[in-house]
Amino acid sequence: MSLALDLPTIWACIIAFAVFAYVVMDGFDLGIGILFPTFKPGRERDSAMNSVAPVWDGNETWLVLGGGGLMAAFPLAYAIILPALYAPIIIMLLALIFRGVAFEFRWRDPDHRAFWDVAFTGGSIIGTLAQGITLGALLQGVAVDGRQYGGGWWDWLTPFSLLTGVSLVVGYAFLGATWLVMKTEGDMQAHVRRLAGWLGAGTVGLIGVVSAVTPFLKGAYYENWFAWPNVLLTAQVPLLVLIGTVLFFRSLRRGHERWPFLLALGLFGLSFIGLGISMFPYVVPGAVTIWQAAAPDSSLIFMLVGAVVLVPIILAYTGYAYWVFRGKVGQEGYH
Repeated sequence: MSLALDLPTIWACIIAFAVFAYVVMDGFDLGIGILFPTFKPGRERDSAMNSVAPVWDGNETWLVLGGGGLMAAFPLAYAIILPALYAPIIIMLLALIFRGVAFEFRWRDPDHRAFWDVAFTGGSIIGTLAQGITLGALLQGVAVDGRQYGGGWWDWLTPFSLLTGVSLVVGYAFLGATWLVMKTEGDMQAHVRRLAGWLGAGTVGLIGVVSAVTPFLKGAYYENWFAWPNVLLTAQVPLLVLIGTVLFFRSLRRGHERWPFLLALGLFGLSFIGLGISMFPYVVPGAVTIWQAAAPDSSLIFMLVGAVVLVPIILAYTGYAYWVFRGKVGQEGYH
């Protein structure tokens, strides 16, 4: 596995960064929706919702950048992947739309707030499950016939894709719990701290299960992980996961507020690196590499100019928003 810094590789890194930014930023607010039924109606649910109210809409910017970037930079891959994963992607988008409607209407329509709370939770769980299934279906590979998708409508639904779907639900709930450890106080913080411990153990366990299965899905995955001398580098990923897990539980026991969330992000980052190790250089695993799927260099250069300008702007206003709303949250908002 070699890495050459050319235009397709640069664009693969940009899209990977956008997807990871979406996972960690929208992940914790989806996680709050997943955990919503565990909060008491009234103050606790209002505080949880207020903790993400200023940022949740902007978090989804990265989903647009990742999907749009794939279509523009790797059109062949987009033309193959989208038909293969139509069903889970459509389910995900509908769930995210319904969740967004519920987010707004629970404040505007207090007489039916119980219904909108259920909708918020349902949209969060279904949207996350669909994202995880999409990832698993892509990772296990899709059938390719020439330059188009060659499989069936239900090929995405397998035990492995369901495993990754459930894993992502647990992982997002883990991110949501650690976010609220950082943002809340008192009884609610004690509650989410307990949840973070259980969900952290579940997330690490599921990372281990998925990581154990993935190298055996395709020969190329096994080679990327265990071929010499790759293994000297790839072995550091599970080692860092182990170190991050120990540090996470230590920080949780010692009552830290920010470190559990940061370490949870670190565990997600290491998992994402592991995904990259498995898939590179394929964008359609086992079938189409990033160079085969890439748009012409002239198009990649034209888009790169825009990305160099816009991505730092997005990062700047996102960082500013998080800085402004960096304090604790209550029933009435930030204070």
